[in-house]
Amino acid sequence: MYQEDRLPQNPKEGVLFMLIISILSVNMIAPIIVGMDRGFSVAHYVVTLKIIPFAWLALMILIRFIVKPIVGILFKRLAGETDGFNARILLNIVLNVSIISFFMTIIGPWIGMGEINVDTLQHFFPTWFRNFGIAFWVELLFAQPIARAVMKSIHVRNRLKTA
Repeated sequence: MYQEDRLPQNPKEGVLFMLIISILSVNMIAPIIVGMDRGFSVAHYVVTLKIIPFAWLALMILIRFIVKPIVGILFKRLAGETDGFNARILLNIVLNVSIISFFMTIIGPWIGMGEINVDTLQHFFPTWFRNFGIAFWVELLFAQPIARAVMKSIHVRNRLKTA
């Protein structure tokens, strides 16, 4: 069976792939969202850096137990058997970012404020669309391509070692 060099080919690579994407994403998306909410400043960035580990942990739990199963079901229903690599990757990004941004739009402010607040729900839809847009472009232009490039370099290096 053909295996794509740009994707993980075993569980160890899968963990590395997810770590690269999640660390890049959370370190780019969170500061941008906080900057858009409160203004871009060093003080706000420092506060964001203190919150990022908790947001990352929430993100990992969310992905493992909620997002991954939902995306798996939706992807099987929406992806065509003849779809190419880029179409499948784009669908995967859209599904993941949609669901993650949906939940993190609610959970993220709760983590940042340290309390559960209904304000998050009152302003959900405009905030969610903005957060989705930010996350989508970060994933599409930075996090995913970097993670795929790392996977490809690992596979090329492994082939060169065995040759």
